[in-house]
Amino acid sequence: MPEYKKRTAPRTRRRADTAEGWCTAVPNWAERIKLHRSLMPSLPLFTAPADRAEAIFDRLKLPDVPGTPLLREAVGDWFREIVRALFGSYSVTLRQRFIQEVFLLVPKKNSKTTNGAALMLTAMLMSERPRAEFLLVAPTQEVADLAFQQAMGMIEADEVLMAKCHLQPHIKRITYRPTGAFLKVKSFDPKIVTGSKPAGVLLDEVHVIAESPDADRVIGQLRGGLVSQPEGFLIQITTQSERPPSGVFKAELAKARAVRDGKYLAPVLPILYEFPQDVDWRNPENWRMVLPNDGRSVNIARLIPDYQGAIEAGEGELRRWASQHLDVEIGIALQSDHWPGAAFWEQATRPALTFEVLLATCDAFTVGIDAGGPDDWMGLTVLGREEGTRHWLAWSHAWVHAKALEKYKGEAQKWLDFEDSGELSIVETLGPDVDELVQTVVSVYNTGKLIRIGLDPNGSAKVLHEALMIDGELPESLFIGIGQGWQMVGVMKLIERRLASGTFWHSGGAMMRYCVGNARVVLRGNASLITKEASKGKIDPLMALLDAGECLAIAPMPMDVDSMIAPPELPSETASAQA
Repeated sequence: MPEYKKRTAPRTRRRADTAEGWCTAVPNWAERIKLHRSLMPSLPLFTAPADRAEAIFDRLKLPDVPGTPLLREAVGDWFREIVRALFGSYSVTLRQRFIQEVFLLVPKKNSKTTNGAALMLTAMLMSERPRAEFLLVAPTQEVADLAFQQAMGMIEADEVLMAKCHLQPHIKRITYRPTGAFLKVKSFDPKIVTGSKPAGVLLDEVHVIAESPDADRVIGQLRGGLVSQPEGFLIQITTQSERPPSGVFKAELAKARAVRDGKYLAPVLPILYEFPQDVDWRNPENWRMVLPNDGRSVNIARLIPDYQGAIEAGEGELRRWASQHLDVEIGIALQSDHWPGAAFWEQATRPALTFEVLLATCDAFTVGIDAGGPDDWMGLTVLGREEGTRHWLAWSHAWVHAKALEKYKGEAQKWLDFEDSGELSIVETLGPDVDELVQTVVSVYNTGKLIRIGLDPNGSAKVLHEALMIDGELPESLFIGIGQGWQMVGVMKLIERRLASGTFWHSGGAMMRYCVGNARVVLRGNASLITKEASKGKIDPLMALLDAGECLAIAPMPMDVDSMIAPPELPSETASAQA
């Protein structure tokens, strides 16, 4: 098992009662995790409360393990360090907490729920505030039941605590009689913040909680409620998401990483067990880096058969397994009926590929447009042929009416993320979206290298066609209707091959990862087709990519681009000579 040595940070050179020394950045975390060293930053903790919290935590017992061992024996120092940091960062004299939040990212089977329950019991027992309220919020009723059973079992296993605590299993509440402080365990619900002024909150499996449309609002209100409690704290404990991170989970994870890397200063303690980019997570020899409880609640030898089973089940199941057991972040969640090109999408990323770079590096362009009704997306893809290499370079954007966010509440937070990254425009009224699309296409046309504009003949093609011709003053000869359904099989296969062979590139934007991950194929005769009906979310920019690909597949060589745009009249003798 890992040897996590208790870190003895110097406490005499820095004053603990000032903000000095409370930086929680660990910029060398990658080196530390490779060497199986502690991820805890050096902090000037208040020794007395840290020692007291550790002593209380260590005396609790595991209720569901033979012999009910003390946590002193059952829990690794990696979590005990978190306990010391949380309770050792509050100044009773100043009534100020220097670490207000903890964000812990750790894989499954590392005793997250059990350790979290023990930590919240410790907070309840240590609190000096009369009738202080502590909340442990679980993502589901099942997890809430487990967390409460663990907390109640720890009380029942100790005669002294049993005499001092009042257990109410029917409402999942434990009250410490001497102070009236109490711990409530609840499953996540937007009403959880109603009338609540907690002194401490623990959110378990934040990546699941974040799937609720109200998650950002609730977490914001919980933070607001803690303001009135100077000793208040918020703890988030989670594994990675089974889907690409989005919404409030994506934001909280990004914040924790920024604090850890020293890019952002905040009273947050980030402890993230994840692989550095240069480490092969598929090699079991590296798994120990992210499994701090190896040899206790989790065992690498027992994980290997599960890993082999996930490999046999396919890439989609392997990614899901890795996200939960190794904290591997999923870029595209692959399913059994996914588009085959999705398996190669992430490796085809060029982060510097902006719209301006695309226009400057290609010798020919095509445009694909796919649009539906007022509550649907309007997708645009500009596809260019890179000069010299003839590789395909893609840039995509989409527009959607604000009212669609009400209809698709479960997806709304993801869409707002795409808006923040500049990949999706959310418009308050219809009209500006078409204007922006026309301006973008005109910019491509002004390069003199635009070959074709491919439109789905259905949907809003006629409206867009007229807008591009009238407002954009584009020639009718540029437009072509792209047959859908089985007629797109050829271009689908072509793009799949280009992705796999390294001759297709995109910017790696989150919106297109989302669309590619949403795409599902159905069998029609001998053909596999991407259809909007079978897909699990919006895919309009991806369909626009297929439209643009159909046009570029038959594009002429660079020397003939001008002739495709405006065929020149050749002198008769030249024409005769060529004949």
